[in-house]
Amino acid sequence: MAFDEGGKIWMNGEFVDWKDAKIHVLSHVVHYGSSVFEGLRCYKTKRGSAIFRLEDHTKRLFNSAKIYRMKIPFTEAQLNEAQIELIRLNKKESCYIRPVAYRGYKQLGVDPAGCPIDVAIAVWDWGSYLGGGAMENGVDVCVSSWRRMAPDTFPAFAKSGANYMNSQLIKMEALEHGYVEGIALDVHGLVSEGSGENIFVYHEGNLITPPYNASILPGITRHTVIQLAKEMGIKVLERNLPRELLYVADEVFFSGSAAEITPIRSVDKITVGSGKAGPIAKKLQTAFADIIENGNDKRGWLTRVYSHETVGA
Repeated sequence: MAFDEGGKIWMNGEFVDWKDAKIHVLSHVVHYGSSVFEGLRCYKTKRGSAIFRLEDHTKRLFNSAKIYRMKIPFTEAQLNEAQIELIRLNKKESCYIRPVAYRGYKQLGVDPAGCPIDVAIAVWDWGSYLGGGAMENGVDVCVSSWRRMAPDTFPAFAKSGANYMNSQLIKMEALEHGYVEGIALDVHGLVSEGSGENIFVYHEGNLITPPYNASILPGITRHTVIQLAKEMGIKVLERNLPRELLYVADEVFFSGSAAEITPIRSVDKITVGSGKAGPIAKKLQTAFADIIENGNDKRGWLTRVYSHETVGA
């Protein structure tokens, strides 16, 4: 990750210098975690720079805000255009994009009524989320002692800043014990997801991923993988997964905007399959790369950033 502190950040409709993109210490979000956010990527494809599934990410941001009763003072179209313009202004060919809506400064207390809803967008360079070589060699992970939230505690459907305190515990525990990432179980002891990724298991000819009721975020890359797999004729099941299936599966891999499609080579020091990227993960990586690297887009998933470039099939 590399921040370009000489660049611009979009805040409430204005482009401000990086060093001036500040909020008050008594903003509601600082004390109560009252934010919702997104993470998406702009890729330098062979047909030009393009944002992957921009509209889907913005829609999820608005859905997250709706769940938390936050009225975003901009339209989806305005935030889509702001992200495109911010990339142009910062002269990025590829980057990670972080839109965030949060309750700002006016008053404090658990009741957030009266606090303004502020919106900011930043872009920066971000390479492989789970480390160099992860896409080819896979990563070593553990099952975390921390569970995902129960369905009647926090809404897993919302990509909320407060929810990611749970993710931080999962991630820090994994790193402390020498793993790259942790996998959380849900309140019933069934597989949920990673600290910042959805999870897939390939077993006995089926590609399986936990359903929404396993306290997962409805991942956009997860949806991408499901669609690509179905187009390849791979049977996809959304069903509950027992922990031990992680150990005996032919393949296990993560999906996410940051992680993309990252194979898992071991879980709790038990080797998964061949101990490297398996054939299903490789096929999906190749299909995904055809979109984000070659710019071959038959599904309307790429949004062109620079008008002189050609993106799409």
